[in-house]
Amino acid sequence: MTSLWHRFVERGDSSHRGAIVQALLHEHVRTHAPTSEEHTGPGIVFFDAVSQPVCDLVRESSRNGRERVLAVATFQSALTGNSVWRLLHSGASDVFAWDHSTHPAREIAERFERWQSVDRVVASPVVRDNLVGSSPAWIAVLRQMVEVASFTDASVLITGESGTGKELVSRLIHSLDAQRQKRDLVVLDCTTIVSELSGSEFFGHERGAFTGAVAARDGAFALASGGTLFLDEVGELPLTLQAELLRVVQERTYKRVGSNVWQQTDFRLVCATNRDLLHEESQGRFRRDLYYRIAAWTCKLPALRERPEDILPLAQHFLRHLRPSQEPEMDQAVKDYVCQRAYPGNVRDLKQVVSRMSYRHVGPGPLTAGDIPQEERPSLESVPSEWRDGSFEAAIGRAVGMGIGVKEISHTAVDTAIRMAVASADGNLARAARQLGVTDRALQMRRAARRKGAHGKGADAAPGQFEDSA
Repeated sequence: MTSLWHRFVERGDSSHRGAIVQALLHEHVRTHAPTSEEHTGPGIVFFDAVSQPVCDLVRESSRNGRERVLAVATFQSALTGNSVWRLLHSGASDVFAWDHSTHPAREIAERFERWQSVDRVVASPVVRDNLVGSSPAWIAVLRQMVEVASFTDASVLITGESGTGKELVSRLIHSLDAQRQKRDLVVLDCTTIVSELSGSEFFGHERGAFTGAVAARDGAFALASGGTLFLDEVGELPLTLQAELLRVVQERTYKRVGSNVWQQTDFRLVCATNRDLLHEESQGRFRRDLYYRIAAWTCKLPALRERPEDILPLAQHFLRHLRPSQEPEMDQAVKDYVCQRAYPGNVRDLKQVVSRMSYRHVGPGPLTAGDIPQEERPSLESVPSEWRDGSFEAAIGRAVGMGIGVKEISHTAVDTAIRMAVASADGNLARAARQLGVTDRALQMRRAARRKGAHGKGADAAPGQFEDSA
């Protein structure tokens, strides 16, 4: 039996609510209405119109996409224009209408069953101990990779900047693959392949096939049979070799160099690149037919600057591995430095920064500013002293230019701060209120007033109280 919370946000007839709850119960999905304004865990939002309060409810209850929230329109007519995309961008895991099929309750049951299977793996040590992070961007990537690894045998193309963790993700896919035998993960770095020996590297060769071939040798396609073949930096392959790979990637058949016998192989193909292969194809540097053979499923890993919430957890993870018997903390100056520093090399760059500080650190106490190598310390001019930077002023400038009044700008800024504080506190209102410098009650009243705004009343009752309590 699956247990979920449900919330109905409707302005019209509500007589169908009991029938919906009973239909879900028939499919072994037990739902309950939350006893307070807070929602924890997975749930369903039912609505008869897409509005900003509905989007806000989805964003808050999903914690910006961390929790599984399904958005269900009570009638298909509620999903107009870009409403589906608004809800997905707000953090909904899926959006559809109750009347879009004859078995909506079964669809809901099966979706949550799949999501819960995926999320159990995402929360397991095999993932958490190797692919650290809980930002919405990173959780979305992990869920995608767990799902493709566990429920398909599709070839996967992983893209992203250098240092974002492409090889670690490929290892995750290999370890979770339930579609084939558990054999080896064969890693081939395409930047190191010598053109003259590329045929032997991939296909293997027979004895005497060329000068120096004193014995037969298996290539990557044979070694990966029953397992996974990972082609790192696949965008570096020369065009001639790309053409030779087409048949084996498509048909899983190949011939050793110097042989006329076709061999069979069965492997999952995972490729990675920091290039835009479609752009490379338009420039004549990558074959279109090969691209569509290797990219049955694509995943772009976010740069570290796109997941800043993960910087400190990653730094602490690296410290634990560098000093397993001591695991020193970081004092506030070091935390500020780590969070504010740029990382052009992404996670690999962060690991090196933490390593250099760890090597300099002595004693049982936390890492301090003196542990930062002198050449890496920020200059006084580069240390941010003002949070209202150019991007903040640009956003206000756009609002003013669009004719938006001070009252709406103020309310939007406060609502945004609340939403971000609640998300960073993992939904804990007391902690979010402390971070914002307000009382728990003021925060609850503000959120309740905003939700009442969905029904055209009470929208302006609480902002002043919230601001006065700061």
